[in-house]
Amino acid sequence: MRNCLSLSVILAIFWLSNSGHFSGLIAILGIGSISLVVLISYKLSAIDEESLPLYLIPRIFAYCLWLMVVISKANITVLKQIWLGGKYLSPGFERIKIGQRTDMAKVIYANSITLTPGTVAVDLYADEILVHALDYRSIEFLVAGEMNSRVCRLENS
Repeated sequence: MRNCLSLSVILAIFWLSNSGHFSGLIAILGIGSISLVVLISYKLSAIDEESLPLYLIPRIFAYCLWLMVVISKANITVLKQIWLGGKYLSPGFERIKIGQRTDMAKVIYANSITLTPGTVAVDLYADEILVHALDYRSIEFLVAGEMNSRVCRLENS
């Protein structure tokens, strides 16, 4: 039931932020549509800890800020590699060990790797990720484990 209430609040905030109008009719339509979505989701058993990971909320904003900094630095590195030409590229594949337990955390880690320019998570296994990188230094950054440990901390929040 807690997840239904949380979903209702999230949908209400989303509705209000997209609507921009606060008249009576809009409020009634919003309440009706939110109630219908929550009811259908509840009947389909689609609301659980995995589909609505409330435990991530306390630390997700700090992780997103850190990830934006990493993405910006990687953008600059890839831009330099493109300008300087192919002799500065050393592409390769590497299997990287992961420490996440839940599927949600594994997917967050794989998507974080893919969001970082110059790296792509190609395949996700039970305890490792196959990564392709334009430059082997990007793989060394991942092997060092800072991103892995941050996602683990996010998972344990």
